[in-house]
Amino acid sequence: MTARKIFGTDGIRGVANAGNVTPEMAMRLGMAAASYFRREGSRRHLVVIGKDTRLSGYMLEPALTAGFTAKGMDVVLFGPLPTPGVAMLTRSLRADLGVMISASHNHYADNGIKLFGPDGYKLSDEAEIAIETLMARPLHEGLAASADLGRANRVDDAQSRYIEIVKATFPRKLRLTNLRIVIDCANGAAYKVAPKALFELGAEVFPIGVEPSGFNINREIGSTDTRAMVDAVHRYRADIGIALDGDADRVVMCDETGRIIDGDQLLGLVAQSWKAQGRLAKNTVVATVMSNLGLENHLKSIGVKMERTQVGDRYVVGRMMEKGFNLGGEQSGHIVLSDFSTTGDGLIAALQVLAVMIETGKKLSEVAHVFDPAPQRLVNRKFSGADPLSRKPVQDAIAAAEKALGARGRLLVRKSGTEPLIRVMAQAETEDLVNEAVDGVLAALDKD
Repeated sequence: MTARKIFGTDGIRGVANAGNVTPEMAMRLGMAAASYFRREGSRRHLVVIGKDTRLSGYMLEPALTAGFTAKGMDVVLFGPLPTPGVAMLTRSLRADLGVMISASHNHYADNGIKLFGPDGYKLSDEAEIAIETLMARPLHEGLAASADLGRANRVDDAQSRYIEIVKATFPRKLRLTNLRIVIDCANGAAYKVAPKALFELGAEVFPIGVEPSGFNINREIGSTDTRAMVDAVHRYRADIGIALDGDADRVVMCDETGRIIDGDQLLGLVAQSWKAQGRLAKNTVVATVMSNLGLENHLKSIGVKMERTQVGDRYVVGRMMEKGFNLGGEQSGHIVLSDFSTTGDGLIAALQVLAVMIETGKKLSEVAHVFDPAPQRLVNRKFSGADPLSRKPVQDAIAAAEKALGARGRLLVRKSGTEPLIRVMAQAETEDLVNEAVDGVLAALDKD
């Protein structure tokens, strides 16, 4: 398969107004995607576009719109809306294509674009390669006639539609009455919808990260920096803290004591609950190579199989679709519940955890820490220039660490698909083994 040059593991991402993330790229992408998804016939073609709260969204949104309308596609603009909401409404509105403008958990200076097909799922590698090829064509090719240009329309009810979809995933017999919930929206796409959905389900809601400025998304807040959530839980004497990322497709939580609950613990809890209810398809959970060995051992102990994929929620979803599983996710907090959504949805995942609390009548601290994690360490190293993983000393260090770990652990060294980082992760029976493996690789990476 031809390698992708513009798309990464989660769409297109980079520094806004530099590199690949420019108005020209966005317009070319709009034109290319329109050409790829346009079908013969008299029906008007439709694309829906959502975004998070980054300043650069104001630049990319009109550029994409220009590309789509130039090819004769009508455009519906949602404004700020979580990524899973865009995926859901792509399918609900029978659109040909959905677009989310976001760099997810990244700093405000970055931005990106994710594409969803008419079924609400992220595009395959093959589709992204085909669109990249179309992007290289001259801009004047295949333009719509003057009378056939697309129209753009901004709608006001997208957020309300998404809220109703989210609420419908919560068991009808249950309410969030008497629960005090801190919801951290990371100053991102869910800053309006998440607090409102929780309130309408009956909770007493304490929202933070709901004052976006265009510059403060994910800044010392949200799922990548949980200190604000934990502080708020203590300050408001809350029963639970929920932290979303910039586009709300991932979630990290904390219990009433402030103890963090990551994606692996959430997967374990939901799997345990769904298996007991007979809802877990084929008694299998899909996770990635990053998920903790403790999760795998816990699932095995309750009769649940775990299948691993490469890193990226799109690969988790792909395995789920391929084999008919309905629960998967990543340690980072992407939790995919395919009974409800085609992609990770932080708010819907949180509601499943809240349902367990209410059904059991227990505090989150009593139900959410379902396994003891095996020793694990993850370190990110920034790099510039050539790929450091191509250097022989680094390859030798990786091989030596893998040999030292043997069957007692696992090592994962990979280049991030969304940032200029090398991620080094090790898991093993003891912390000493973990540290030796990680430090050995880091030493090789740090050498010139």
